[in-house]
Amino acid sequence: MIHCQALQWGPPRLPLTPPLNLDLAAGSLTAVVGANGCGKSSLLKVIAGLQKPLAGRVRVELRPREIGYLVQQQALDRQFPISLGELVGAGFWNSRLPSAGRREQLRRALAEWQLEGLEQRPLAALSGGQLQRALLARLGLLDSPLLLLDEPDACLDEAGQALLWQRIQAWHREGRTLLLVCHDLALVRERVPDCLRVAAEGCRHGRCRDLLGPGGLARVA
Repeated sequence: MIHCQALQWGPPRLPLTPPLNLDLAAGSLTAVVGANGCGKSSLLKVIAGLQKPLAGRVRVELRPREIGYLVQQQALDRQFPISLGELVGAGFWNSRLPSAGRREQLRRALAEWQLEGLEQRPLAALSGGQLQRALLARLGLLDSPLLLLDEPDACLDEAGQALLWQRIQAWHREGRTLLLVCHDLALVRERVPDCLRVAAEGCRHGRCRDLLGPGGLARVA
């Protein structure tokens, strides 16, 4: 599904890691972990085609419109004059569903993420957790085979985190490929089979239980 060959990324003329060779199979669930500033979010942008690599190449066995990408909240303009319902409904931009089908799917998505009754609320009036759940609800409506999740647990309370991990597991069971940036290494080790550790000295890909053992957790955090 995702193939990286001698891939380097980062600011101009300043690669963040040595060249990365990586192959992720369709239907895999992989966490990207590492210290702040190591290039985790930038790697997702490169895979999504939103940022050019410095060297090497990345190949995704999908068309760009089949890739679902969850942005971080700071990339959004909270003053943009749309409602929560309109934000979530933007997930239908590539859908051929009739209007009635869209309304029903939107209703189910709002209920699934516990956003009922907030459809008309503007973005500026949303809490961080409400906005994050709205972004995740929109992502689900995209029906994308590949989901790139940049810190999907940001701003979520305990209930929101439970909803998130339920959906991650459900998306995985559906056969979607997921690549997610996450800082909660204990949860990653418990719930994600594979991980990619990103660091200036190099990247390592393997089973979470091997790379994030007690010593590994201390080194990554």
